[in-house]
Amino acid sequence: MATTELTDTEARVLEAVDDAARAGGLVADLTELIGIPSVTGTSAEADAQRWVADRLTRLGAEVDFWSMDVARLCAQDGFPGSEAARDEAWGLVGTVPGGSGAGFGSAAPAATADPDAPTLVLQGHVDVVPAGDRATWGGADPFTARLVDTADGPSVMGRGACDMKAGVVATLAVLEALRTAGVRLRGSLAVHSVVSEEDGGLGAFGTLARGHTGDACVIPEPTSRRIVTATAGALTFRLDVPGKAAHGSSRSEGVSAVEAFAGVHRALLDLERERSRDVDPLMAGYQIAYPLSIGVVRAGDWPSTVPDALVAEGRYGVRLDETPDDARAAFEARVADACRRDPWLRDHPVTVTWWGGQFASGRLPAGHGLLHLAQRAWADATGEPEPAPRGAPYGSDLRLYAAAGIPTLHVGPGDVRLAHAARESVPVADLHAVTRSLALMVVRYCGTR
Repeated sequence: MATTELTDTEARVLEAVDDAARAGGLVADLTELIGIPSVTGTSAEADAQRWVADRLTRLGAEVDFWSMDVARLCAQDGFPGSEAARDEAWGLVGTVPGGSGAGFGSAAPAATADPDAPTLVLQGHVDVVPAGDRATWGGADPFTARLVDTADGPSVMGRGACDMKAGVVATLAVLEALRTAGVRLRGSLAVHSVVSEEDGGLGAFGTLARGHTGDACVIPEPTSRRIVTATAGALTFRLDVPGKAAHGSSRSEGVSAVEAFAGVHRALLDLERERSRDVDPLMAGYQIAYPLSIGVVRAGDWPSTVPDALVAEGRYGVRLDETPDDARAAFEARVADACRRDPWLRDHPVTVTWWGGQFASGRLPAGHGLLHLAQRAWADATGEPEPAPRGAPYGSDLRLYAAAGIPTLHVGPGDVRLAHAARESVPVADLHAVTRSLALMVVRYCGTR
């Protein structure tokens, strides 16, 4: 496919990316960052943020590194919810101001910033989900990265490899390439490194609340060499299902909360099927566009007692452009209908509670130029065709930036189907290709002096 002729500046930046890749710098940085076990809600989140802050400082960015007031943020309107217990959260933004020569072409004096020049945000989260059963990692430590051979070529394996520490490393590699190539940007580049993405988005919410903003945002979440312009939402719920206790030998005298839940679960699976029909074209191709998944079930307290209570927790997909309130109403109506059909639950209905992460959907505005910029940059950086836009069936920080009026999309290394899974990995070729693509996007969006 025909590619755009690169400018001398673009060619220098890409060569700097390639030099870093050949020297093993991308893999080395990813290995080091994976080694910080920054599970959502743990103190290691702060350790990962300090690692990124140190890199940003060394790369010549102006760094804002602050302790968030978690209690105040949780009380604000629009708080996106959280699931992990925490008493701290650290925000981090590194900015290369428009017109800056410091660090990015340090031989030249700093130029006067152009007030009309745009600001591009590159955003990524450093928190990861727990590693799960370590036996499923082949006996290896999930937080000790290793290079493995996969169908996609050499890949870095470790918890957080694709979701999304590879994206964070790609962002830092872009800054390093700009610095190496001596590029002075006309517009500003801001790197937002956040925590708590996995359980709601507290980090992004707090970063935006602090006043850090931009004219457009790119989040290098794993996209399988595609461009994601819309994400579905996801709401965390809890169902409290009542039963009636009795001795197991006389179970007909009681009502099993487990058996009562079975009918409710069937009704919710019917709801999932209905909501995944006739979907937005961006969501076409997914077997289940808006999944409803039960992740935790707890019932009973004694083997020979009919369980008198069951608690089920899960996540429920929000359709594109659907409000979370409308999604909740549809869910609650289906649970209520299932209760009316059950002789026991009719008089002892299930209680629905909405807790934890509350992800709305979000999308890039139709026709926005950021999509074409990303498509063209990908084609020019990789020699591949311009990727068609698509949606994603999961919630992400995209919706918080979009809600703040910042057009946002995803393009990043790795396959989201490997995220949260045992033996999570990211192809080295993906990491390299995305870094090249992001570098071109930055140069073309921000412009150069």
